[in-house]
Amino acid sequence: MKVWVFSCFIFAVSAKHEEFAGWKSYYVEPSDLGQLKSFNSLIQHIKVDVFAHPIVGRPGLILVDPSFQNELIGGLERLGIKYKIHAEDVKSQFDLEDDLFKNVYKKSPQSNFGGKLPYDSYQSYETINKYLDDIAKEYPEKAKVVTHTSFNGLPIKYLRVSTTNFEDPTKPIIYLDGGIHGREWLSIPPVTFAINRLLENGTDSSLLEKFDFILFPIVNTDGYQYSRDRSAAWRKTRSWYQDPWSIMCPGVDIDRNFDFHWNTTGAGSSKCSYVYPGVSAFSEAETRVVREILLENDRILMYISFSSWGSLIMYPWAVDGSLSSEVFRLHNVGVAMADTINALQMPEFFDYKVGNAALVRQLPMSGTSIDYAHHLGVPLTFTIELPGLFGGYFMNPIYMARICFETWEGVKAGIRKAEQLYM
Repeated sequence: MKVWVFSCFIFAVSAKHEEFAGWKSYYVEPSDLGQLKSFNSLIQHIKVDVFAHPIVGRPGLILVDPSFQNELIGGLERLGIKYKIHAEDVKSQFDLEDDLFKNVYKKSPQSNFGGKLPYDSYQSYETINKYLDDIAKEYPEKAKVVTHTSFNGLPIKYLRVSTTNFEDPTKPIIYLDGGIHGREWLSIPPVTFAINRLLENGTDSSLLEKFDFILFPIVNTDGYQYSRDRSAAWRKTRSWYQDPWSIMCPGVDIDRNFDFHWNTTGAGSSKCSYVYPGVSAFSEAETRVVREILLENDRILMYISFSSWGSLIMYPWAVDGSLSSEVFRLHNVGVAMADTINALQMPEFFDYKVGNAALVRQLPMSGTSIDYAHHLGVPLTFTIELPGLFGGYFMNPIYMARICFETWEGVKAGIRKAEQLYM
C-alpha cells in the first residue's frame, strides 16, 4: 500500500519544528461510512500525517504538506466531506504548545494523589524510569523492575506487581502499556497512575489479592525522547540500518511491527511512512520486549495498550475487521469500561465508542499488538485511545489528572467484568 507522509529525516535547522514550515492542519469529519472509506482512500496519495483518525460523526485531525494542500481540499470538496482549518501554521502551533508545557514543567508541584509523580505535567523518560526504580525499592515485596535496552541505548523499563511474586498460577495477569508512539504523551500517565492506585495511594491494593499486573509506561523510549526534545510529531522508533533511506528516514511504527499478518495491509511501503512496519516482524527492540512479556506470561487475561487520541476502545481483529470467537466478551468488557468512563468524564470530551479496530475506522491494520496478543491466546486485548480536546496537538496537562482517574476507573470496571466472565 502506498502511503505518503512527511519526511522523517530532520536536517540541521535553525529552530525546532522547522520541518513543518508551511504545513497546515485540518479537522475532517466524514458523515457516513462511504465518506470515511473515501477519505481513507484519498489520503493514501497525499502527503499527510494523521494525528487523530476520524470516524463517522467525529472529526479527525490531519497535518498536510504545503504542496498537497490544494489536492486535499479539492478531494474533500469533491467527496462532500466537511473540513475546516485547525492551524494555519503547524510549526507555530507546535512552538506555542512547547512554551506552554515548558512553563508547566517549571511549576509542577508534588502529586495530588499521594505519590511521587505529579499529574499536571508531562514527565521525561528519565523521571518515569526513576519513578519505577523508586517504587521497586519502596515496595520490594510487591514490585520488581525489568530493564531492557532500546536501539539508541536508552533503558526500557516496566514493573511487575504481585503479592505472590508471580508464582500463583491461579492469578490472572493484567497488562497495561503506554508510549508505543513517541508523540502520544498522554498514553503514559494512565499506566503510572495504575501504579499509584495499586501501591502508593493504595486505594485499589485489594486488586492484588486476585490479579498480578505488568505495567509498562513507555514502550518507545527513543521515540518519546525525540518527540519531546526535537520534533513533537515524531511517532516511530529511532532505529536505522545500513541503508541510505533508513538513515534518512529512521524508525518503525511499533504497532505495525508484530508478527501477525505483518505488512499485509494498513502499513506504508516507504521507510519515510509514519506507519512503516520495518524490514521484518519484530525488527525493533521495543516490539521484542512486548513479545517476550507475552511469551513468558501465559496467564495474561487482559492486555490494554493506551494510545491517543480518539476516545475509542478497540479490539481484534484489526487486520481485516473479522470478529474474534471472543467477540461477545471483548465487546462486553469494552462497554463496561466505556460506560464507566463516559459517566465520569467532563462534558467537553467525546463519549467513548467501542468496536472492532478495523471496522470503527474503516481502516484495516496489520502487525498490531492487540491482534498479536490475541493470536497468542490472550482473551481480552484492547487499544484504548484516550480523549483529545481539539485545540492543540497535545492534551493540555491541566486535564491529565482527571483523565487518569476516569481511565483507571474504566479499567477497573473492565477487570470486574472480566472476572465475571472468566473466573
